[in-house]
Amino acid sequence: MTRQTTKLAVLLAVLLVVGALLGGCSAKATAIGILDVEKVMADSPKVKALQDELNVKGKALSDQLEQEKAGISAEEYQKRQQTAYGEFLKIKQDLETQIDNSIKQALEQVSKEKNLGIVLYKNGVAQGGIDITEDVVKKMQ
Repeated sequence: MTRQTTKLAVLLAVLLVVGALLGGCSAKATAIGILDVEKVMADSPKVKALQDELNVKGKALSDQLEQEKAGISAEEYQKRQQTAYGEFLKIKQDLETQIDNSIKQALEQVSKEKNLGIVLYKNGVAQGGIDITEDVVKKMQ
């Protein structure tokens, strides 16, 4: 074979491989959902209830510490304050995990219902996509 024929054969082989690879890709567009997490956090009654629960528990820890303050030394008060803060952070982390799980569960349901292949966070999207924020908030109730 001549060099030109060899080049043509290689080019043809490359085109066939690229065509086969592209043929395996779906020509159908994937639906993209958009989620505004900040709006979910602000509008969801479930999130508000968990935030209220955190505030109540934090206030109870603070009130208990203030009641004990009079009968203990400054050093002991500081130790108890650190312990109470640790308890508060643990409660906060548990409630944040509940919120995350609730959002994920609602998001999965909405994604399936709307046949979405991808869901992006709103703060990273300039335009396009289907806003599913309200649907997620409704599922979280």
